[in-house]
Amino acid sequence: MVEKILLTALALFAISIVIALVRIIIGPSMPDRAVALDMIGVNLISMIAVISIVLKTKAFLEAILILGILAFISTIAISKYVERGIIVELKSDD
Repeated sequence: MVEKILLTALALFAISIVIALVRIIIGPSMPDRAVALDMIGVNLISMIAVISIVLKTKAFLEAILILGILAFISTIAISKYVERGIIVELKSDD
């Protein structure tokens, strides 16, 4: 019974990712697209965690950590781009 619940959770996470992809494609504004991209990252982390539970292994925990860090950094970069129009600011020595 627990495996059926976990497989249902995987299916719901997959549906949520598809909905977020639609929001990225037809999103009305750039912040909506950034939130949808962050949502995909969170759902991927959740899917990997559920797969790790189903397979009864700890091998995917490093992947969860790396994906979480990358999702955080990409969210910060996108929000900075939306706010200022540039990600990396070069300082001049004037």
